Amino acid sequence: MIKCRKAVESLTPYLPGKPIEEVRREYGILEVTKLASNESQWGASPLALLAAREAVLESAVYPDGNCTELKDALSKKLGVPSEKILLGCGSDETIHLLGKTYINEGDECITGDVTFSTYAAAVDSMGGRTVYVPLRNHTFDLDGILAAITPRTKLIFIANPNNPTGTAITHKEQEEFIKKVPEDVLIFFDEAYQEFVKTPSFPNTIEFLPKYRNVILSKTFSKIYGLAAFRVGYMIADPEIIDCVNRIRPPFNVNSVAQKAAVAALSDDEFVQKVARENRGALGYLQSELDKMGISYIPSETNFLMIDVAKNAQEVFVELMKEGYIVRSGAPFGEETYIRVTTGTLAQMSGFIEKLKKVLGK
Repeated sequence: MIKCRKAVESLTPYLPGKPIEEVRREYGILEVTKLASNESQWGASPLALLAAREAVLESAVYPDGNCTELKDALSKKLGVPSEKILLGCGSDETIHLLGKTYINEGDECITGDVTFSTYAAAVDSMGGRTVYVPLRNHTFDLDGILAAITPRTKLIFIANPNNPTGTAITHKEQEEFIKKVPEDVLIFFDEAYQEFVKTPSFPNTIEFLPKYRNVILSKTFSKIYGLAAFRVGYMIADPEIIDCVNRIRPPFNVNSVAQKAAVAALSDDEFVQKVARENRGALGYLQSELDKMGISYIPSETNFLMIDVAKNAQEVFVELMKEGYIVRSGAPFGEETYIRVTTGTLAQMSGFIEKLKKVLGK
């Protein structure tokens, strides 16, 4: 048997949310609502879907490997030069490309002890080591991260807002943190859920990019734009970083249909505003109902909520599936009594609350 690289032996595959069809087969349920993967319950922009249908007709032609039209659209929308943008097959790919570009064996990265697992996978798979700093009040402990920096530190990953806790650091906190990080350490800010944030103190990370060449910003079309199946993510960084990462990027990593859908989605501000508004309403309703039930949760800036069910989360996860609701157990994150629930329509939230009461005996 041919053995894989030593750095790969200790890795565990990413565990996605349980698929709807699998739950239907396993429990014999027809009506299943998936609230496990932070997918938009409001679908995708109609403009994006129309553009995707038209793009399918050109399926025999290779995609634009440079994603020129999408880069130009992002450049205009965000006010950054196109040479500072790199597209990926979801944010996951850009994270892994960053690891392949910058991590040598023995290098370290720092992140929170409860956050997106892909950060560690991108580093550890290259023979690097991930250093975990405990969260403080369910939020990234920036002082703790600064204290953990050593000569071996190459990368810092910060999800803002954080997945799975839904918490965020402020603009002031971010700026003071960046100033204290050595210039030869890359700081990766993942803002996959930024469009859902309602607090005015949330960072405007783009404004730091011209001054701090070690800052990288990551964004995605999977969440508020509702294009998770198309797999489009991107990073914004200094042109030198983009050039280095681009050298190992697969030549046609973002397909033509996805590119066209993303361009169209960027122009549909009305849709984005509607989803953000509907999400805030659903999140408010969910939190209000949990308050009435005396159930605690971590206040969220996203389209999901971490709920403390005060008992074995894995058992609650299974019982909710039997009732037709797929959520995410906090056990894989080390949060043994929490479940993570994606916000959805008011009807979905009402149905979930009803089943949660039944499962918890409330």
